Amino acid sequence: MKRYLSVFAIMAALAVATAPAQAQAQAQADILTDMVLGKPDAPLTIIEYASLACSHCANFHENTLPRLKAEYIDTGKVRLVFRDFPFEEAGLRAAMLARCSGPDRFFGFIEILFRQQRIWAAAPNPVEALGQIGRLGGIGEEQFRACLANRPLEEYILKSRLKGQNESGVNSTPTFIIGSEKYSGTRSFEDMKKLIDPLLTPKKSSMIGDGPVAPRS
Repeated sequence: MKRYLSVFAIMAALAVATAPAQAQAQAQADILTDMVLGKPDAPLTIIEYASLACSHCANFHENTLPRLKAEYIDTGKVRLVFRDFPFEEAGLRAAMLARCSGPDRFFGFIEILFRQQRIWAAAPNPVEALGQIGRLGGIGEEQFRACLANRPLEEYILKSRLKGQNESGVNSTPTFIIGSEKYSGTRSFEDMKKLIDPLLTPKKSSMIGDGPVAPRS
């Protein structure tokens, strides 16, 4: 009996020890993937390549994305995939911080980072300024340091940037892949609407016989 109790005790101890490790591994996997707004089955996917230190990207997120989200993303018509494309150290560290906030808070975090971009990106020490923003968002000093030391995360972002450059020809931010076409530069809501609507409208067939059949006399 004692032997069985000792076995159960060891099993319980192992379960307690492996639970945090499994949670940590899952948390790591959750941030090493595309960040997405919208329903998985949306008929149109837009891929955005952006840097959190890019002023044109900030303009798009502040002035265009809210209307795009309300009319197309929240209604299930469009799925937006956000991919980091940093050009400098500050943009890379900001991308890492946003991802370390977790998938559920990611887009809220980048909204804050874009709104306060003029403050942290132009600071004498951008990393220190990012740490302050992180603390306001619930990421403590220890977690922030661990985030910036997360080499797999850093490599994921840099490899994603390289993939966008090599496979999609991205060389500036923001760049959007809408359908199969690439568009560079910030876009107003009206500009995006003109690009999106034709892709959501079913094309009419021009084949003979598709129309109503005239009655025979």
